[in-house]
Amino acid sequence: MKKAESIKRPERSPTLNTIKMVENTLQEMDESVMSVAGLKRHLPRQVNHTTLKTILEYLEESNKIAVSIKGITWIHNNNRNLNKAVSRGIGM
Repeated sequence: MKKAESIKRPERSPTLNTIKMVENTLQEMDESVMSVAGLKRHLPRQVNHTTLKTILEYLEESNKIAVSIKGITWIHNNNRNLNKAVSRGIGM
């Protein structure tokens, strides 16, 4: 068997602890927008780039972050009163 034909490793899924670590770091960041490189520097421990991309995709799909050309922004708000007001709309 040649090296190119070697068995492929299955993709690793991020652990819940790693997802929570990334969430907490983004939620508590001082800047309003952070690059992926900046996020990596702020994380308490090192995270594989592919794993971090998977986590960021999940957070974006669950509407917790917004990803733009400028970087990553935490947008999730768990304030119940604000969520009620937004769901009702502005009363006139």
